[in-house]
Amino acid sequence: MAPKLLAVVALGAAAFLAHKSKAGGDKPAAEPKKSDAPKKPETKSAKSPPKPAAPKPAAPKPAAPAKADSTKTAAAPPAKAAPAKADSTKAAAAAPAKAASAKTAVAKPPLKNSAFVFVKPAANTAATQALVKEVFAAKSISIVSEGEIDAATIDANKLIDQHYYAIASKATLTAPKDLPVPADKFKAKFGVEWTEALAENVVCNAAEACARFECDADGLNDKWQAAKDAGTMIKFGGGFYCALVEDVYVFNGFFMTMRAGFVKPGVSIHYYVVEFDEKHLSWSDFRGAVLGPTDPADAPADSLRGRILAEYQALGIESKPFTGENGVHASASPLEGLAERMNWLGADLDGDVFGKELIAAGVSPETIKAWSVDPAVTHPGGKGSVFDLLEDLDADACLAKCLTVER
Repeated sequence: MAPKLLAVVALGAAAFLAHKSKAGGDKPAAEPKKSDAPKKPETKSAKSPPKPAAPKPAAPKPAAPAKADSTKTAAAPPAKAAPAKADSTKAAAAAPAKAASAKTAVAKPPLKNSAFVFVKPAANTAATQALVKEVFAAKSISIVSEGEIDAATIDANKLIDQHYYAIASKATLTAPKDLPVPADKFKAKFGVEWTEALAENVVCNAAEACARFECDADGLNDKWQAAKDAGTMIKFGGGFYCALVEDVYVFNGFFMTMRAGFVKPGVSIHYYVVEFDEKHLSWSDFRGAVLGPTDPADAPADSLRGRILAEYQALGIESKPFTGENGVHASASPLEGLAERMNWLGADLDGDVFGKELIAAGVSPETIKAWSVDPAVTHPGGKGSVFDLLEDLDADACLAKCLTVER
C-alpha cells in the first residue's frame, strides 16, 4: 500500500505544479519583473515629484548647501571689499567736489564798486541833475539812492569839514611845518628845498594866507586861480595842493571859498549813491572818463565836468566852472566812498556794501573810522596817505590793499 500511496502523492504534486505554471504564479518567473521595477520611477521622476522612496537619493543634498556656503564664503571677501571700493569712489568723487568748491571760490563775482557822488551847490540845478542821470545811464552806472541835503544841515553837522577833512586839515587845522610835504616833489616843482622855504617863513596854509594878504576867502581864491593859471601849482596827493601865490607857498588856498559855497543860506547838494561793475567800468575810468579831472578845462568833452563846463549857461549855472567849483564830486576809491556815505548819510558799517567786506576780512570798525579821515599809514610800499594808497582801485583790489596796511 505504501508504494501506491506514494505514487498518488507524486502524481498530485505534479498536477499541482502544472496548474500553477499555467496560472503564471511562478515566483521565479516574476523575479525579472521585480528587478525592472526601479527603472520606471526614475523615468517618472523627471516629470513628476519623487515618491516617498526618493529621500534616499536625496541624502547627498546636505553637501550642496555646504558647497554653496563655501562658494559664498569664497565670494564674501569681494562683498566686504565693496564698501571699501564705494568709499574709494566717494573719496574720488570728493576730490572733484573739493576742486569744484575751489573753483567756486575763485569764480566768486567781483565786488560791486560803490561810490558817493554829489552835485555841488553852485551847479545844483534840475538840468544838471538830469545831465548826471543821463551820463550814468549811458555808462551802465546804477543809482541806488539819491537825495538833497541843505546848507543848514551841512553847516550844523560840519559835513563839509568832515568831507574835505584832508583838504581842511591842510588849509586851516595844521601848520605848514607839520604837513607831510614830499620834499623831492616840492624842490622839483619850485626849485627850492622844502627846509629852506620853511626857514625863510615863506609858507602858510589858507587861513594864514588870508591874514598875510589881508583878504577874504574870495580874494585868496582869485590869487590862487592866478597862480594855477601861471603853472605854479602842484598836487602832492589827494586833497593836498600847493601854489606859489605871489611870493608865498600856500597850501589849499581854494578851500576857504569852497566851504563858504556849501553853507551859504538857501543852497544844497544833490547826492547819488551809485554802483557799477568793474568788468564794464573800472574805478579809474569812472573818475577819469565819466567824472573828469579836477580841473574841468582838462576834462574829456563827454565827461560830466567837461559837459558842465561847456554847457554851464544852458544848465542854469551862474558862473563858469573852475577847479574849486567844478560842478560835481565823486569818491576817489571804495574806501573814500564808504567814508563819505558814513559822513553824509550816517551809513552803518555792517550794512554798507564795502564796510561789511572790510569787517568780514578782519579790519576793525575802529580802524575803518580812523582811515576815514585819511591818516598817514604804513604799508609795504612805505608810509603815506591811505586815500592816496587806494586811489582809483576797484573794490576787490582796494580790499586786498587795505589788508596790507599796518593796523
